[in-house]
Amino acid sequence: MEEREVKSVSTYAQKKGFGATLWDFLTTVDHKKIAILYLFAGGFFFVVGGLEAVFIRIQLAVPNNDFVSAGLFNEIITMHGTTMIFLAAMPLIFAFMNAVMPLQIGARDVAFPFVNALGFWLFFFGGVFLNLSWFFDGAPDAGWTSYASLAMASKGHGIDFYVLGLQISGIGTLIGGINFLVTIINMRAPGMTYMRMPLFTWTTFVTSALILFAFPPLTVGLVLMMFDRMFGSNFFVTTMGGNTVIWEHLFWIFGHPEVYILVLPAFGIFSEIFPIFSRKRLFGYSSMVFATVLIGFLGFMVWAHHMFTTGLGPIANAIFAVATMAIGVPTGIKIFNWLLTVWGGSVKFTTPMYWAMAFIPTFLAGGVTGVMLAAAAADYQYHDTYFVVAHFHYVIVGGVVFAIFAGTHLYWPKMFGTMLNETLGKITFWLFFIGFHMTFFIQHFLGLWGMPRRVFTYLPGQGFEASNLISSLGAVFMSLGVLVLLYNIIMTSVKNERVGNDPWGDGRTLEWALPSPPPFYNFKQLPLVRGLDAYWLEKMEGKKGMTPAEPLGDIHMPNSSFLPFVIAFGLFVAAFGALFNMDDKAWSVPVLIIGLLITFGAMFLRSVKDDHGFHIHKEELMEDDNDKGVKA
Repeated sequence: MEEREVKSVSTYAQKKGFGATLWDFLTTVDHKKIAILYLFAGGFFFVVGGLEAVFIRIQLAVPNNDFVSAGLFNEIITMHGTTMIFLAAMPLIFAFMNAVMPLQIGARDVAFPFVNALGFWLFFFGGVFLNLSWFFDGAPDAGWTSYASLAMASKGHGIDFYVLGLQISGIGTLIGGINFLVTIINMRAPGMTYMRMPLFTWTTFVTSALILFAFPPLTVGLVLMMFDRMFGSNFFVTTMGGNTVIWEHLFWIFGHPEVYILVLPAFGIFSEIFPIFSRKRLFGYSSMVFATVLIGFLGFMVWAHHMFTTGLGPIANAIFAVATMAIGVPTGIKIFNWLLTVWGGSVKFTTPMYWAMAFIPTFLAGGVTGVMLAAAAADYQYHDTYFVVAHFHYVIVGGVVFAIFAGTHLYWPKMFGTMLNETLGKITFWLFFIGFHMTFFIQHFLGLWGMPRRVFTYLPGQGFEASNLISSLGAVFMSLGVLVLLYNIIMTSVKNERVGNDPWGDGRTLEWALPSPPPFYNFKQLPLVRGLDAYWLEKMEGKKGMTPAEPLGDIHMPNSSFLPFVIAFGLFVAAFGALFNMDDKAWSVPVLIIGLLITFGAMFLRSVKDDHGFHIHKEELMEDDNDKGVKA
């Protein structure tokens, strides 16, 4: 084996450029830069999905509106849901997992840096492919769940874009989850036992396990639909012996754990915010850990509560109703622990704390309506009405999106070295918070009054006019809140006022022991973890950094690589060839072959390339002023 290349810190900085050029981001395998890629790509799709939501609310603001046609409305609601779940919420959560989790466990990197980069580019190209459907024969129009009875009857290529785009993106998510699992199991710093891991790391761990088991059923369902749509099979064609209910089972066996894949990391973010800004240890740490694991376990036992009206029978409905109500118990434990963390604390009402405090009653309302929907008999009244729309958004927006806003303000200085403006942050909070409740609270009543969801218009005189107008005005406030946040980000980047390692002043976990932003190798010396809230313990003893667990030595880091981008791009190209082969386009098969050659050629290069990474001399580390964290 060849001797590994040895580079100095200064050589790395000069060659790679800490200014982070476009080429850096295209080739990076650094989890912190990948976090930035996830943050901005997910943020872009969040804006796209938000615009689609605005179009929905404009159409429904008044009765008999013709702002969009019925067919285009179906495409907009399908793409809004699909974009927000798969292309906005998931990657934004992954951004924080990449940025924070390896630092919290005291690791220098993730277990598989190359796979981490590949996961991002697969997500990105899958999302781009899906959204290109707008420019090719129409977007998918069967709802974000794409039930087979609707999807199989859909004309054009919209559903095919959905099937192939989500396949590519889903593979990226799956390998990302595996990477996080291995990282947490194998790469914790000395002394970092499982019961000393921060709650955000615990929620990342359980979420990654959920991804490992939840995404294969979705993959199977998408493959079966792809065969039905493209190759003439009959898995979901009832006239040929197929069964459309199988799609519902496969989708929701993925779909309900997906709710917890999104919500658990949100819980983790709030579990970091409450102790920091209450300036006291998280109450009931052990019970929070076990509640997190229990939620993950029970999340796989409730999927059929989405199917109470399908006709599964009273026994199946009763079993899933009881399981659904049971899953509210560990969530209730968490809410009491968060409240008891704040109780008696010296609370600082920063922007992240605003979002955290608002999250509790908002998410609680979503949980209560969830228990209402869990009553199978009552669900026949609620099902497919705006009551379900309101419940879902109280859970996903009130839980996940609130956490994304909170996490953005909390971790922005750690990721970028600058602090978002607090005044603008609080303006964002109030605009979005008021707008959210204006939009969705009244939709509970619209549902109870009988307004079905997914209808593109309604008649006057049904009692829906005023409520829909209020709901649409709320969407304006939410949009203004997002615009203020974008302005805040731009102004912060322009001013570029640098901050220290612990800008909030009360950081408790290891990431706050590092400079902002951290150096590419994270830690010069792996830290010694002596208890829960490891950094807080060191600060209480008057230390400025962490106690090292090892002598200063050479550090091994992976080389950057352009191959993850190339592999994902190859699948992107091949997907176009596969899709248009249905139309017997002469160019489709060559495009498919070229795409596959690009992908497998890049994978072959990766397998034969002698890439061992590089070492950094300990002498260079001693001279490096970038890292003020761990000191010998």
